[in-house]
Amino acid sequence: LSSRSGKGGRARRMNAEHYSAMAMILSGIAVFLMSTVLNMRAWYGRYNIEVPATLFKMNATLAWILQESPVLVWCVYSYVHANPACRGSPANVVLLFFLAAHYFNRTCIYPLLIRGGKKTPVEVMLLAFGFCVWNGYNQTTWLMQSHVYGAEWVNDFRFVGGLILAATGMAINVHSDHILRNLRKPGETGYRVPQGGMFELVSGANFLGEIIEWTGFAIAQWSLVGFAFAFFTASFIGPRGYHHHQYYLRKFDNYPKHRRAIIPFIL
Repeated sequence: LSSRSGKGGRARRMNAEHYSAMAMILSGIAVFLMSTVLNMRAWYGRYNIEVPATLFKMNATLAWILQESPVLVWCVYSYVHANPACRGSPANVVLLFFLAAHYFNRTCIYPLLIRGGKKTPVEVMLLAFGFCVWNGYNQTTWLMQSHVYGAEWVNDFRFVGGLILAATGMAINVHSDHILRNLRKPGETGYRVPQGGMFELVSGANFLGEIIEWTGFAIAQWSLVGFAFAFFTASFIGPRGYHHHQYYLRKFDNYPKHRRAIIPFIL
């Protein structure tokens, strides 16, 4: 009876996660349409000047720490309270640790290295915080409660290839952040043309890296939950990379003409 009850509980969680993943996909479509058709941009970074004066703002470093931390908390909590079968699966643990590594960087390292960051509207931070609570729950519940990857999955080309792609994307993202950060001298807040790395090909190299990262993660995970995260990420930061490209073209007369917005050689 307890075994059947446990399986029934996992089935209910999987159904709930699939509904949640579908909601995230629909949200991604909505965000993409608002960014492209309505030309709306999230009010942080260089688009901070578009923020209504009535909105409260907060320190950018603190905003990043608060908004990214929920996923890291979910990773720790889910591992401690994991389904033993999930925690005993090497593939499950590797995927969880990859997720945790990304958000450890985003919560504990990246914010502390910000130079001259503009203040972030509290409303923007709260939206990002809400998404991380939602997505962190989806990813960690799938990995540590609902689905057990068999021992053979670690040798599957989807898992191996997906992880390689995810690690490549993470490296591009971290390196691109390093380039952007070092464009400014201490105390500077303006923008310059980024050079080096994937910025030689696209204006949104940091965004491209993150899209590649979560696409690889979704392939390695091979689930609707992982796909929804990758889809939402691309829907949100893909148009932002395009807006950055248009910004550079308007601001810098000598901006490299061969450079694309987000997809090398194409867009």
